[in-house]
Amino acid sequence: MHYAKLTIRLAPFLLLFFSLLLFVNQAFAILEVEIKGGFQSADPIAIVPFSWSQSGNAPVNIASIVSADLARSGVFSPLSLNQLPERPVMDGPVNFPRWKNTEAENLVIGQITDIGKGRFEIKFKMLDIFTGKNSLEYRYDVEQKQLRRTAHQISDQIYQKLTHTRGAFDTLIAYVIVNNNVDSNKRVYTLAVADSDGYGEQVILKSKRPIMSPAWSPNGKRLAYVSFEKNRSIVYMQELKSGKRKIIAKFKGINSAPVWSPDGKRLAMTLSKDGNSEIYVVYIASGVLQRITNHYSIDTEPAWSPDGRSLIFTSDRAGKPQIYQVAIVQQGRSGNPKRLTYDGNYNAGASFSPDGKSLVLITREQGNFRVGILDLASRHLQILTHSSLDESPSFAPNGKMVLYATELRGRGILEAVSIDGSHSPQRLRVLSGDVREPAWSPYRGR
Repeated sequence: MHYAKLTIRLAPFLLLFFSLLLFVNQAFAILEVEIKGGFQSADPIAIVPFSWSQSGNAPVNIASIVSADLARSGVFSPLSLNQLPERPVMDGPVNFPRWKNTEAENLVIGQITDIGKGRFEIKFKMLDIFTGKNSLEYRYDVEQKQLRRTAHQISDQIYQKLTHTRGAFDTLIAYVIVNNNVDSNKRVYTLAVADSDGYGEQVILKSKRPIMSPAWSPNGKRLAYVSFEKNRSIVYMQELKSGKRKIIAKFKGINSAPVWSPDGKRLAMTLSKDGNSEIYVVYIASGVLQRITNHYSIDTEPAWSPDGRSLIFTSDRAGKPQIYQVAIVQQGRSGNPKRLTYDGNYNAGASFSPDGKSLVLITREQGNFRVGILDLASRHLQILTHSSLDESPSFAPNGKMVLYATELRGRGILEAVSIDGSHSPQRLRVLSGDVREPAWSPYRGR
């Protein structure tokens, strides 16, 4: 939600309500991925359909998922099936001279075997087409329900081998959707989690009242979020596996924008319990509350530094929304805030990159709200997007892409863009209606 859509002094009090105006009717909650345009700088790679030990089709098309993952990264351009000169199998010969006539430098071959009792063996290898040497090989033994995730893990291994950067395909995204109940003609709000490619949606919470600001715990096992199910803003913490949840903040006034500390022991958030919108930290185990800011301005949208020693937040204390940083010295104390952004008259909703070297934020450029990356060393601000109503940017855990909400022809959608802006965004949207409030998960455990 942008300050520019409200009087700045009223923004925190209306923030949660005003964003509801951005939602429209929606019938389905399944995200579909669309890649906008091609990637001229992407490296061609060959992914051969995995062989299958039984008749008919395999339960999951591993090669198709891997190809889609690598294409979404913007780094690779998998060959189409009709571009493959042959379809070698895992232990069979490869005619490398034929492959050298393609543009690909690497060839991925694999197989899926039904080993009984609901389990499957997946093997794959990656070959250097010009040397003929095996550069990567791995074997998995998994249940059928783990096949799609295994495909994402294969994508991560290929990505890391070729880029020397950990992949982020085996991750999750959280988001908020809104349906119109056909019978009652009332909105139903849904907090959901899905794989990074939009598949495997899991509903976390449904409510007739707004749900906002999902935030992942560092271990990826819990979400914090804001719910209005009791006709007021309340911050909840919920375990994904069991569904068990706990109220973290239900003070008078605003309870909003929760974000986890890197150690998972604290939540920073915005509270107005003392009359003004300020940044606080809650110690989850004890419930102890630490006030971080104390200013007559509006302070909101906190985010932790990767080392947990400071917070950044949005404040209008200079007259317009800008990003500030404050040190968290110890319980009961904090440092003096310092301003980080000076380009333009609107910078908000910032968060750190995983390496702590840059910030992703929403900046206003010629009246448009766009995603930008601020290099903290040089203070250079690079605009990544060309849309006009971007919000809620979230880094991938490897820091190579940013997921954000935007609008397309009046509908809320999600897009992801590379941090250097060199690749066209990938688009995630529901078949009808709105999807908002994205949050990219940390890496998942095995």
